[in-house]
Amino acid sequence: MSASPSRTLEATASAGERLDRFLAQAFPEISRSRFQSLIAEGLVRVEGRVATEGRLKLKGGAAVSVMIPEATPADPQAENIPLAIVYEDADLIVLDKPAGLVVHPGAGNETGTLVNALIAHCGESLSGIGGVKRPGIVHRLDKDTSGLLVVAKNDAAHKGLSEQFAAHGRDGRLERAYLAVVWGSPERNQGTISAAIDRSSANRQKMAVSRSALAREAVTHYEVLERFGDPPVASLVRCELETGRTHQIRVHMAHIGHPLLGDGTYGGGFKTGLHKLPKLAQEALKSLNRQALHAAVLGFEHPRTDKPLHFESAPPDDLSQLISALASPSRGRDYL
Repeated sequence: MSASPSRTLEATASAGERLDRFLAQAFPEISRSRFQSLIAEGLVRVEGRVATEGRLKLKGGAAVSVMIPEATPADPQAENIPLAIVYEDADLIVLDKPAGLVVHPGAGNETGTLVNALIAHCGESLSGIGGVKRPGIVHRLDKDTSGLLVVAKNDAAHKGLSEQFAAHGRDGRLERAYLAVVWGSPERNQGTISAAIDRSSANRQKMAVSRSALAREAVTHYEVLERFGDPPVASLVRCELETGRTHQIRVHMAHIGHPLLGDGTYGGGFKTGLHKLPKLAQEALKSLNRQALHAAVLGFEHPRTDKPLHFESAPPDDLSQLISALASPSRGRDYL
């Protein structure tokens, strides 16, 4: 592995500071976790001696040197998969993910993922995330959820975006909104679902609202945009996330009795309600063959320039056809 020349820093004002924190502040373009890895690899020295722990407390005036290797080739490998690019620059890329595309390789999905596609598309513009030439995934969408996704191209962008997603919009920088078609009609036009989420004790492949000490806080704000039928058999709902838990919208809407249409995992009990839908809507739902969920709005601050960026995505054809089949044909709508 080739490496760049080591850079020596004088820790004159850092007495008592942790080594990994000092390095992250000295080189803001590199994440703290990356420096922790470099320390573990023996590439950081303090006063000429190899440092073994990131928690090492520095003495005032200690000389710190770090050798940062060049980024290694990506694994998984590049695959030429078409992408719908919404925005791209040297730091990040925003795309409109189609339903059916897995974001990251994993068991059963080693190839054909968004990461494989991004490695091919971005090529040499990837300067390395954690020392590897790969895209930096800061948030994900379920395989069968469509919509907007932002990905980092370098460590600095990955760090900045990760901080915004960790704050979940509570600092005003991040905005995420989804369109969902749910069974029935929520009693209120607007509401907030605050219910912690954990792995289901009955099925580890599912998430569930839980009071377990291990459950993580989850908050979803929703607004009913349109009710379909009289009485309503389904509704179009806009959901905004205050947290970002796995399957959060799907779990929360099911929790209040209104699971998403097409969601076999959390709305299987509503399959018998198919006959209540208009015939065209029944056909559209069968053609959809997935949960009726789309990431329609994504806003954040650019991690390098701090410029606010805002993107909107109309529902794809399969979801639009379902909404149209459910709705009054004479009503115009702008859901974004």
